[in-house]
Amino acid sequence: MKLAVICANEKAGQWIVREALRRGLDVTAVVRGENRTEAKQVLRKDLFDLTAEDLRGFDVVIDAFGAWTEETLPQHSTSLKHLCDLLSGSETRLLVVGGAGSLYVNPEHTAQVMDGPDFPDAFKPLARAQGKALEELRTREDVRWTFLSPAADFQAEGARTGSYRLGGEELTLSEAGESVISYADYAIAMVDEAVSGQHVRQRISVVRR
Repeated sequence: MKLAVICANEKAGQWIVREALRRGLDVTAVVRGENRTEAKQVLRKDLFDLTAEDLRGFDVVIDAFGAWTEETLPQHSTSLKHLCDLLSGSETRLLVVGGAGSLYVNPEHTAQVMDGPDFPDAFKPLARAQGKALEELRTREDVRWTFLSPAADFQAEGARTGSYRLGGEELTLSEAGESVISYADYAIAMVDEAVSGQHVRQRISVVRR
């Protein structure tokens, strides 16, 4: 299986590259500058400069793009649209590193994590931007996409336990009643989905078992 990880130098991207290589997959890291991943195959190019030809031949493209400032938050939508346009009509699957803020907290799907009183105000603009990008992604019937949301507490330094619990559109808790996942275990779930392709045109979520 040929796998491209876009924005592979991001924290999630580096973990995904590491996990995919651990499985013996053919991995290309797409980075703007110096490669900080373990991948030997590297495409040095800005996401917005990628072409359909650059992504041709990959079975799966994983989008690990992240934007954090007020000026760049709209790029969650514009970058995803660009990648969807490049992959439109192809068999290549697009897997997206998403956020937890847009997960629902009720069966009616009328309330989201970001709407809760305890959700930090500082993270609301990011959550709204990622939620908007997801809603736009849902309209793309021409792309074989999957959006993978982490748990609410997404731990960059958390341990790799090797197991996780897979959820859907609603916030799922661990056996201990927590919404926690490490980047390492999230990467396992992402690569599992890359290999299986079981959730095309779906948003799924993952939490520590």
